[in-house]
Parts: sequence; C-alpha cells; structure tokens
Amino acid sequence: MSKVSAQKRKIQRSKNNRKAFDFLNIRELPPKPRKKGIIEIRGPYYSSLSSGYLDNLLSDWSDYFDGFKFAGGSQRLLDRSIVRKIIRSCHDYGVYVSTGGMVERVIVQGSEAVDLYLEECKALGFDVVEVSSGLAPIELEDKVEIVRQVQRLGMKAKPEISMMIGAGAGTHVAGYEEAMKMRKIEDVVEEAKMHARAGATVFMMESEGITEDLPPDKWRTDVIHRLAEDFGFERWMFEASDPPVFKWYLKEFGPDVNLFIDHSQIVEFTAWRLGLWGDPKIWKETKLRYKAPK
Repeated sequence: MSKVSAQKRKIQRSKNNRKAFDFLNIRELPPKPRKKGIIEIRGPYYSSLSSGYLDNLLSDWSDYFDGFKFAGGSQRLLDRSIVRKIIRSCHDYGVYVSTGGMVERVIVQGSEAVDLYLEECKALGFDVVEVSSGLAPIELEDKVEIVRQVQRLGMKAKPEISMMIGAGAGTHVAGYEEAMKMRKIEDVVEEAKMHARAGATVFMMESEGITEDLPPDKWRTDVIHRLAEDFGFERWMFEASDPPVFKWYLKEFGPDVNLFIDHSQIVEFTAWRLGLWGDPKIWKETKLRYKAPK
C-alpha cells in the first residue's frame, strides 16, 4: 500500500469510526506520531507472531502503540518478502519498526557483516536500529561507532544499555549479586552520555539487573531514578515486559513514560494507562450510587 492510500484510509477511518461507549471519560492519547509516551511492542521470538496475526493486531489496537520490534534476530528466519510485508503493514498504521538487538549476533562475523546488516536494514525499510550488547562483549567505543553509522545511513539508532553484563534474550539469570556481573551505575551513566554525544536521542534500558526475575523489594529503582534525573525520563525507553513492572512505571512517571512491552499485554497496559480498568485509584473515595430513570 502506498503512503497516499494509507493516509487516505487513516483519514476515512477516523471520520467513520467512533470508539464504543465514548461517553465514558478516560485519558485520551495525542495522535501519532507521538513525542512522548512511546510504546513499543515485542514481535516474534517468545511466541511465533505471524504476519496475519500482526495485521489483525494493527487493525484493532494500533492506536495504542507506536513501535514494533523484532526480537532475537527473528527476521533472519523469514523471507525478505515477509519482512517487507510486516514493515509495510506497520507503516500503514503509523507504527515504526525496530530491528531489536540482532547486531549482537551479526558482529560475531566481523565489521563487514555489520555493514552488510545495516545496509539491509535500510533496504528493507527498518526505521530504528537497536544497538545492544547485553550478551555480546562489544567494546563501548565500537558500539558508539555503530550508533554513528546507523545515523549516517539515515536510520534512527537506539542504543540499549544494560545494568548486567552477559544477560538478555530470556536467559533469566538468577543470583545477580553472586554472579558478579553487575555494572556500576556510574558506568551506565557514562555510556548513555557517550551515546548522546554520538547523536542518539533515546536509550533502551534492559530489564535484567533492574526488575527482571527480581521481587519488587529488590528492584533497582535507584538506578531508574538516577537515569531519569540525569537525562530526563523521556530520553529512556524502559523494558517492562511484566504487568507489575509496567504498572510501577505508570504510577511512578505517569502515562508519558516510554515503555517496551510484549504484544500480548497491549490491552491490559492501555486500560491501566488510560484509567479505564484495573487501577484501584479509579474507584477510590468515589461514592457509587445508581437511581433508575423515572
């Protein structure tokens, strides 16, 4: 579908359709493209999300998310035609597409492979290239140079920054302190500053070592608040792929926080974000009465 026809469909849809029960007051989202409260959903990896399923998801729920991210290098398992179809479908609904952290696997084959990877990302129509090093011990200087190269090619670089070394991809590392793989918060801050100097405007915060596999009383909220204070919370996209985690971020920073969640969570997340359902404060200190009309 061309950009023109996609825009026409979007305009027609907005003219013809109203949300059901729109007399019920909830928080409204600004139209896309949004500059804050950016929500990115995870594509295939933990589940085999098909292009047909995605079409339905976009048709029904794309008003409530902004980005779609391939996970675990899953795009390598698909025909180019299917990857292009997925990207076109997302673009038709105003949803950008991110590569996920595939560069960590590509760099195993050397610098030339990284260049080929970035060129193919550009050719296929990816909007965002995530530059991560959760599993791969990429030197920070090299990681920053990849960020620069992504931007030279006209795509948006989103460096992923991890509190833990050697974690990611659902490894579910337990015993963080015993593993002695935690980074100092000063190192995390310095990495973010280097990416910012290289031109990156948004950073992805990996959940390992922060919230993932940890009970709430062990969450590193001190790290989250330090990063928000130093850079502004709008500069970060926090991974929050568990409902208790995204609910904490919403309560702490409000609906304008940028979050990465699983595609299966978009409805529950949106209900909480917009004050529709679930959050007990909706009903708190409200006198509930009903009198039938005469």
